[in-house]
Amino acid sequence: MSTQSQVGLKFELLKRNLDERQRRLWAAAEAQAIGYGGVSRVAAATGISRTTICTGMRELQTQEPPATGTESVWRTRRPGGGAKYITEKDPAIPSVLEELLADEVAGDPMGEQRWVRSSLRHLAARLAAKGHPASTGTVARLLKDMGFSLRANKRKQGTSGRCPQRDAQFRYIASQRKHFAAAGLPVISVDTKKRELVGNFRKGGRAWARESPLVDEHDFPSQAECSALPFGIYDTTPNTGYVVVGLSHNTPEFAVRTIGRWWQEAACAAYPKAAHLLILADGGGGNGSRSKAWKLNLQQHLCDRFQLTISVCHYPPGCSKWNPVEHRLFSQISRNWEGKPLRTLGTMLGYIRGTTTTTGLKVTAYLDEGTYRKGQKVSREEMDQLNLKCHEVCHQWNYTLSPRK
Repeated sequence: MSTQSQVGLKFELLKRNLDERQRRLWAAAEAQAIGYGGVSRVAAATGISRTTICTGMRELQTQEPPATGTESVWRTRRPGGGAKYITEKDPAIPSVLEELLADEVAGDPMGEQRWVRSSLRHLAARLAAKGHPASTGTVARLLKDMGFSLRANKRKQGTSGRCPQRDAQFRYIASQRKHFAAAGLPVISVDTKKRELVGNFRKGGRAWARESPLVDEHDFPSQAECSALPFGIYDTTPNTGYVVVGLSHNTPEFAVRTIGRWWQEAACAAYPKAAHLLILADGGGGNGSRSKAWKLNLQQHLCDRFQLTISVCHYPPGCSKWNPVEHRLFSQISRNWEGKPLRTLGTMLGYIRGTTTTTGLKVTAYLDEGTYRKGQKVSREEMDQLNLKCHEVCHQWNYTLSPRK
């Protein structure tokens, strides 16, 4: 076996147990042992560059035995050596990435998990287009530092269920949000949170306490004080939440009257000159895109009553998690009361009002004891009288209601 082959075999056996500096010094020692042409032979056998081997040979000639103590032991690299973190070379890249993700963030309203729609490759390409080149590994590390994580598939879902206009609707919602924000007009995200049983029932999660709260063995609805239905409004510009806890059904009338209450009590002071409102809503439930009662109540109880023009953008089917109210408001409320039984309505409202975040989220909450009946019928004549105009983009999800004279 030739000398070069022997060096290559040694390197394959040792390289997993050697760090960067040890590999450099070992290669330099082998090159010196071979003599003339040793650097070239070791470089060809191991793949280590000639420059690295020559550096190791200089270190062998000048090195001294390491002294005791952690401050003078041999270092793998000189202080400050190695590649710099991307945030040191390009401090603006986290903020640019945050802007790219502003309209693509989704989250679990019952937990802390967050995710994004774009892949690492697409995000890296979009960063490079903005003058901030970064590898996919760097993008992944930045996302983890920002609190994002990968989500796993739980069940098989056929591609036939995917809406073909999904991406176009997301782009349109992003453009509408940017347009309203630039004009100083209100943009709200609305949805109904999961119905909660009020009583001495177990609540998921854990909380700091000297003793575990004792709750009933079973969560029977018949033993509950009541069944509470929170409807949330998240104002995207000032980062504020407005929640009305209802005791009746999740109906379009309940949703619209809650929005009307928010407009009277909060929005009129925050937006005194605003005459146009953008509502981001899911595609189903009391504020569904196909609900005639939802449109009729918007016309009667908001547009005509307050002389307010309302534009509505619905998220495509299966995309409710991208609605900002889910991960900006509902998830924080769920975290605030996890592990704590909601024994009374006062306790429930207290936890909602006490919800806050490091970004300054403020939440107000009220109780609505009104009765809202399901199955509101809307005639064709009533629909024809609506001052409704569908948008050109995804007209089934985007429309504007104007006040009737």
